[in-house]
Amino acid sequence: MTNKKLIRLLVGVTLTAAAVYLVATHMDKVRANVSQRDSIQYWAAGQLLIHRANPYDVQSTIQLEWNEGYTQSRPVLVRTPPWSLFLFLPLGLTNAFWGWMLWMAVSVAALIAAMRLSWKIFGKDEKLRPVFLMVGYLFAPVLACLEAGQIGFVLLIGIVLFLELEEKRPFLAGAALLLPFAKPHLLVFFWLAFFLWILWRRKFAVAAGFASAVVATTVLALIFDPAAFQHYREFLRSAAIEGEFIPTVSGVLRLLFFRPYFRMQFVPTLLGLLWSLWYCWKNLAKWSWREHGLTVMVVSILTTPYGWLTDEVVLLPAMLFAAMSIFGGVGKLPVTAKMAVAVFGLMNWLMLLLIASHIPLQTGIYFWSSLLWCGWYFYGRRRLAASVAVAAG
Repeated sequence: MTNKKLIRLLVGVTLTAAAVYLVATHMDKVRANVSQRDSIQYWAAGQLLIHRANPYDVQSTIQLEWNEGYTQSRPVLVRTPPWSLFLFLPLGLTNAFWGWMLWMAVSVAALIAAMRLSWKIFGKDEKLRPVFLMVGYLFAPVLACLEAGQIGFVLLIGIVLFLELEEKRPFLAGAALLLPFAKPHLLVFFWLAFFLWILWRRKFAVAAGFASAVVATTVLALIFDPAAFQHYREFLRSAAIEGEFIPTVSGVLRLLFFRPYFRMQFVPTLLGLLWSLWYCWKNLAKWSWREHGLTVMVVSILTTPYGWLTDEVVLLPAMLFAAMSIFGGVGKLPVTAKMAVAVFGLMNWLMLLLIASHIPLQTGIYFWSSLLWCGWYFYGRRRLAASVAVAAG
């Protein structure tokens, strides 16, 4: 074993031991806070599924959450489609505390795996590894997702697995996309490009993997709740999200200028759709998911009518790609690049402080996050193009 690997192993063991120690010494506080995390909804859905009940039932969910110390009158509810319910089944076999522990263990493992695979995909120079790790682990949505116990890391690992496996293991790559398909509305233009790419490039092995995974998990959900799709439709009809404030760019624009008109929240999505159709038409013949795929993901998050800061963790590969493009260019960073890095670092740090201060994600203070990630990504693309031009000239 090399010295570097030994050091990494020791650091990993030390951090794990420290985490276990902190949890053990603050067990009562941790147990009390479990009911205040979003992961309580996943545990409640798992409990209902295990007992062959409706996982989308509001009254049953709130009762389970109240029993675990949840103090709000409005429950946190699973809003993902039936084919995603398999993710919550294991949580239903435990109590709320151990369900949270299991969920957090899976989330952290997914984050670490996504980082390692992303380094394999985008890493250029071993000297840039510290930058890569800093940008990745200090990406504000990472902390937000860990703090809330949200599903973002599960979506993320599915995206990264697809990027890694798409060329050599197409069936498995398609199956991996089952995970981000738990929130299909989040990456609308990614899915548009995906289906157009399958048809244009005849990627039927990828399509078969995706379809097989969706069918298998749907059948599993129907075994535990035969009326799952009916329950889901009834839940969506009663959810009334048009009355909610969604802290996205589209949500803020609607609040400022078109408050009574819920449909105006979809105007940015419509504009993004037109752009995506043009972008796909222009690039399908030379499509690369590690380049064009990241672009449609960034635009999807920017224009989504419904999303949260925790969901934006799926953009981690795009942020890492941009970082490697900026710092891995030819020669030293110019002054403009240093300024761009400083601005991004400062704004990301500000967002980390807001999260650490427990400012609720439901407030509008986070709405600009997708604008920041979009700016960082496209600046990285610009720096990459400039580096390629310098190297070629």
